[in-house]
Amino acid sequence: MKTYFRLLSFAKPIEKFAIPYIIFTLLYVVFSTSVLGLLSPLLNTLFHVGGAADAKAAVVNVKDIPAYDVSAWFKYYTHHFITLYGEWGALKFVCTVIVVAVFLGNICRYLSQRIMESLRIHTLLKIRKAVFDNVMRLHMGYFSNERKGDIMSKIASEVQTVQFSVTGTLQVVFKEPLMLIGYLVWLFIISVKLTLISLLIIPVAGFLISRIVKKLRSQAVAAQNSYANMISYLDEALSGIKIIKAFNATDFIIKRFDDENVRYSKITRAMSKRQQLASPVSETLSVTMISFIVLYGGYLIFNKRSDLTAGEFIAYIALFSQLMRPAKAIGDAFSNIHSGLVAGERILALIDEKPQIQDASDAIPVNEFKDGIRLENVSFAYNEKLVLKDVNLFFPKGKTIALVGPSGGGKSTLMDLLPRFMEPQSGHILVDGQDIQNLQTLSLRSLMGFVNQDSILFNDTIFNNIAFGKTNVTQEQVEAAARIANAHNFIMETDNGYQTNIGDRGTKLSGGQRQRICIARAVLSNPPIMLLDEATSALDTESEKLVQEALNNLMKNRTSLIIAHRLSTIQNADLIIVLDNGKVAEQGTHQELINHNGVYKRLIDMQTFNAD
Repeated sequence: MKTYFRLLSFAKPIEKFAIPYIIFTLLYVVFSTSVLGLLSPLLNTLFHVGGAADAKAAVVNVKDIPAYDVSAWFKYYTHHFITLYGEWGALKFVCTVIVVAVFLGNICRYLSQRIMESLRIHTLLKIRKAVFDNVMRLHMGYFSNERKGDIMSKIASEVQTVQFSVTGTLQVVFKEPLMLIGYLVWLFIISVKLTLISLLIIPVAGFLISRIVKKLRSQAVAAQNSYANMISYLDEALSGIKIIKAFNATDFIIKRFDDENVRYSKITRAMSKRQQLASPVSETLSVTMISFIVLYGGYLIFNKRSDLTAGEFIAYIALFSQLMRPAKAIGDAFSNIHSGLVAGERILALIDEKPQIQDASDAIPVNEFKDGIRLENVSFAYNEKLVLKDVNLFFPKGKTIALVGPSGGGKSTLMDLLPRFMEPQSGHILVDGQDIQNLQTLSLRSLMGFVNQDSILFNDTIFNNIAFGKTNVTQEQVEAAARIANAHNFIMETDNGYQTNIGDRGTKLSGGQRQRICIARAVLSNPPIMLLDEATSALDTESEKLVQEALNNLMKNRTSLIIAHRLSTIQNADLIIVLDNGKVAEQGTHQELINHNGVYKRLIDMQTFNAD
């Protein structure tokens, strides 16, 4: 139950909802159970059971009626109305009281349900916010190891499961036991002996239902994992639809999804079979017990061994028939809570996931870039494979530095270390002499702009993609950034200019256009340091020229770190650093490295254009 109570902690301040809910639920229980309890005087009045003599006796003995005995008071007033207004008047009084009780009971039930719904929505909002907030703050390495579909399943589907399974149980925990107690009170008021015998059915029903739902937890775990796999397959299919069709893999993808879909369906069918079995079992037991009560009670009445009137006996049967309803609701809640707790454990595990990269408690902000970036004996490994080995470098302010080398040499890893997307296993990275582990990460990243090989755009307007992450940005500022990025002209040719929606991941634009939008976004940020990772490698010659012009505009008066292979991008760099097998193989200007006749010269010779 630790998981359950921790999930309930998201309902805070729970007393804001719980106190009025309990009050209205109590009133609903009193009114709703009283309606059935009033059947006895109604039937007795209707079928002339009792009469004027009983009424006089009731009036004489009125002082002996306990204040808490609702049934006795109601009998007294019923007989009183018979004396004053006759049986027709008493019948009208009883019917009026029943209608008023039903009306007030339903008002209280409506208000209690409204309060519970507010609590459920409030709890759901806080859980979903906690999950998403924590996911967004996790380190980049977490997303390399986890399937995106699994994360999506936890945020979207499993939070809903928690809402309706776990928080919904609150309603059962409060209301149904109170209803059960209310019915039992009335049953004991009518006949203690008959009630004690009748209660034998409840532990029997509880035992049978517990046996039925015993395996639900393991099935719920399997169902959640299977559903997460389906979401992952769906995400991969939609993201890679072009590759799927290009490699004629449509049937393979369909079969993979269908197989998981069948597996999930089998699990949910087995769960539903067990969950739905609880209701007919309890109902069968209930009807069996009611039949027994009719036989036993009838035997007592026929043989004059009970003082129950016909009206009281019928009211007793009606009350007992309702007794199993809250008991069944409690059983159903416990059968449903298993899936909710399993989903809750998965959600809490995601909330508890801590980012490996966190600011130190005394981290200081950095607001400007004055000198340069220095790497001292920096090493980094993926699992146990070293990618960078004791790298020592200095990137001076205002210079353009190119990182080149064979694939897998550690270029992208080195660049990812600068904004603390990842942490080195050893060594230090200094910005203006300050170790970045002593700086506030947000302020460090605000010094840097990013343009990657993959143009990361969002399903939004061109304006919002350029102004991404910023508020109070004017049209003039966005247009100025777009002009520097050579993007203004093609933007104005679109249907709605800067308000044109570019589709999912910018699919309505060409590769070169998407890249120039990304460059405009970086220009608008106006950072002193630019990190460019293969920004032109995926473009055709014409697009590359336009993007390269935009990059040249972007790099003016900035410190730029470029990962590139094409000579057109790197030959004018102030410093070229060659990384090979995780180490700095050589560094210098383009001409110096050509003359050195090393790794760089070999890479240039493999390109299809002349080195000069």
